[in-house]
Amino acid sequence: MPAEWHRHSATQLHWPSNKEIWSGERLERVEEVYCRIIEELHFYEPVHLFVENLEVRNRVMQKLSLKPVELDRIVIHQQKINTVWARDYGPVFVIKGDSYVITDWEYNAWGEKYTPWENDNTLPSFIANKFNIKRVEPGMILEGGSIEVNGSGVLLTTESVLLNENRNPKLSQSEIENILKEYLGIDQIIWLKQGLAGDITDGHVDNITRWLNEDTVVTMVCEDPDDINYERLQENLEILRSVKLKNGRNLHIETLPLPKISMEGIITDDTKYVPASYASYYIANGVVIVPLYDQQYDKKALKLFRTYYKGRKVIGIPSQDLVWGHASIHGITQQWYGINTGA
Repeated sequence: MPAEWHRHSATQLHWPSNKEIWSGERLERVEEVYCRIIEELHFYEPVHLFVENLEVRNRVMQKLSLKPVELDRIVIHQQKINTVWARDYGPVFVIKGDSYVITDWEYNAWGEKYTPWENDNTLPSFIANKFNIKRVEPGMILEGGSIEVNGSGVLLTTESVLLNENRNPKLSQSEIENILKEYLGIDQIIWLKQGLAGDITDGHVDNITRWLNEDTVVTMVCEDPDDINYERLQENLEILRSVKLKNGRNLHIETLPLPKISMEGIITDDTKYVPASYASYYIANGVVIVPLYDQQYDKKALKLFRTYYKGRKVIGIPSQDLVWGHASIHGITQQWYGINTGA
């Protein structure tokens, strides 16, 4: 499985239209966030945008026509979808020989937390058939946001997700490891413990720890010892400090502070915690898109990413409205490889 900085063919996005997740004015504000993401991305790679019906398609075209967007760089697929989390049920590409293969994992909306999810689960097959690319089915539930790879065979994940009984209760840890190694070309797995409080995914790793390069990670930390996330992030940091990579080198670690954001009583599932994190950034061909939440820490996050991605433009996009619906930039994007997308 290639690292995210490996050159893409395109980015997959799903237009937000689920009013159970974003209602009223909040949905319109989230649509503006999507327009901004599309605007920044499409200069560097084609965007394949999934919409659930003709009404939504027309709304999208109307909105994008008013933005500085080259519409011939946007491919719209009118295909029934349930939610926006393209990362978690989109196709996971791997390199096999001289070509790419789609690994099509099962998806159950993070342990059946959102219904329905059946339409989302069919998208890898739809994409494979449409673009005539080989597809394999590992037969295991796995969301794309629950794994993070460095492109050289090392994978990060969390016990709170992959070992959760609401995913694959009949599989042991060693069986899960063997499947990841077989289908993703993994040699080493780094198991962190938990993700952020309030994360309905049960703690996706892409919201706490990401690879900056082959031997360096950025991991979220909490500066307030009284915060619910303080101990769990410290525990993950200690695990990372103990890691030796398969090549014998130490793992290099950068840290970023968790932004302070709380929306008690107004999140869709009534939790007062939201999984806001700078780790939910997205690396595209010529740009890195970073979610912004907290002016106290936003500049520090942007500075770090500009240090590591000097060849790419680093753009910050306010994402408070996204995280309202438990989504952020990495979770709503999915990179494609090896496909002639026609844009």
